[in-house]
Amino acid sequence: MKLVIVGGVAGGASAAARARRLDESAEIILLERGPDVSFANCGMPYYIGQQIVDRKRLLVVTPERLRERLNLDVRPQTEAIAIDRAKKQLRVRNLANDEEYDLTYDKLILAPGASPFRPAVPGFDLLRVMTLRNLSDMDRIAAASSAAKHVVVMGAGFIGLEMIENLVHRGISCTLVQNQSQVLSPLDAEMTTPLAEELVKRGVDLALSDSATSIETVESTGRMRVQLQSGREVETDLVVVGIGVRPENQLAIAAGLALGDRGGIAVNEAMQTSDPDIYAVGDVVETRDVVSGVKQLMPLAGPANRQGRIAADHLFGRPAKFRGTQATAIVGLWKLTAAMTGLSEKVCRLRNIPFCAVYIHPAHHATYYPGAEPMSLKVLFDPTSGRILGAQGVGGAGVDKRIDILSIAIQSKMTVFDLEEAELCYAPQFGSAKDPINMVGFVAAGMLRGDHPQIDVRELLAMDPSVRPLVLDVRTSEEFAAGHLPGAISISVDQLRGRLSELDPTRKIAAYCQVGQRGYFATRILLQHGFDVVNVSGGYKTYLLHFPAGYSANAS
Repeated sequence: MKLVIVGGVAGGASAAARARRLDESAEIILLERGPDVSFANCGMPYYIGQQIVDRKRLLVVTPERLRERLNLDVRPQTEAIAIDRAKKQLRVRNLANDEEYDLTYDKLILAPGASPFRPAVPGFDLLRVMTLRNLSDMDRIAAASSAAKHVVVMGAGFIGLEMIENLVHRGISCTLVQNQSQVLSPLDAEMTTPLAEELVKRGVDLALSDSATSIETVESTGRMRVQLQSGREVETDLVVVGIGVRPENQLAIAAGLALGDRGGIAVNEAMQTSDPDIYAVGDVVETRDVVSGVKQLMPLAGPANRQGRIAADHLFGRPAKFRGTQATAIVGLWKLTAAMTGLSEKVCRLRNIPFCAVYIHPAHHATYYPGAEPMSLKVLFDPTSGRILGAQGVGGAGVDKRIDILSIAIQSKMTVFDLEEAELCYAPQFGSAKDPINMVGFVAAGMLRGDHPQIDVRELLAMDPSVRPLVLDVRTSEEFAAGHLPGAISISVDQLRGRLSELDPTRKIAAYCQVGQRGYFATRILLQHGFDVVNVSGGYKTYLLHFPAGYSANAS
């Protein structure tokens, strides 16, 4: 067997290592266009931010180690420029001396990854407008940052947020430009409110719903001027572009391999392309979303590593299938964590997938134990079966743990009823006897059973006031005075039984509290006294996620 792999890093390097473990006699050749075959690209922003100080720690494995330990023929700075499928042959260029040669294969794995998107905007080709894909890019940005007083970061996705945190860590002023009205667009907008507030708190100039129309050099100062669509002009020393990636599909297109609707290479469950002797893995392929079944691009390291292993297994005759991806991802922003898995509300709406959603706002461990940190969780589930469709979390410690649990729940096709019975570790410094996972199950299952009818705060406030339910705040009078939903009246849940006569039994009621629990108690009381009542999902805290700055909490 002669196996040639195009591209290293996650998918290609994993495929090469797995292939050697399966067949000691195979000839395995690994081609990598850059000088580094396997490196921790997720750590690059933290090296730029000087939180990782030893560059060598980003080298997962060197070409020398791959040659010595795995007996691989590793060829860095070598580019595959054409595939002759009929001859089962690659045309290859040595970038060090520009020499070209032909390389035959029995099986071929394509792992070229994805390249940063650079929009066709004047000035985006300037030297100090940079993207981050490899260690060479990282070195250039780190060097340029050392003399920079201000940086513009284009794009508020995972890389953009990590870059902002690390640049601010170095004492550099930043402007973050995002063409959407929220940061971290894979999440639903309300779940990103704490991130936006943290950015502003840290002094970041946050330019949402805006984009660059041109970049030019200012001759008098040597700096750059970024012209924004809004009319703003921002002078800066460096621009870092992180507005998305595109699959490196040129080699596949030229070879006549089939592509998916989104431009990625089409593969089957074994990671085979339309040519059964050619496999493709990583950011260049389209794979199935495990929840919706829709094919998608998913540039994440975890799936790329698994795909590399599966391709190697299959081409050596082992039964192997890639089950698909569910977009499980996480980002840190100073002391905040934001994570998601499965479908978001916006994707459910786009694909016409029925869903229900619940919000909870628990602490990450028992509140009586010092150091409990708050979080907000949003879980989507099927309104008929209760099957979990997706989850998002934002907050302090413990967000990663809960999203990981919910990721496994989605993979296992569990329902919200299963979450009620989930048995998880408990000691006060780690969790609660009723873990946030259990709480999600209690709220969602109660909703499906009819014990806990709910209404989304956006739906409530969008209703015409003439038909809107009576909005009942069941918190204390002090909490009510500090801020409440528009048009709400105040009756504490502890006083509710004695003040039922103040409520119109013919009018529907929407009860709410701070996070949902007292609202639930009030809902149960009112239901059993004959009132038509719903609880506002997630309470006042969820309202503040949806309607942060610029919305009057006390408007009538």
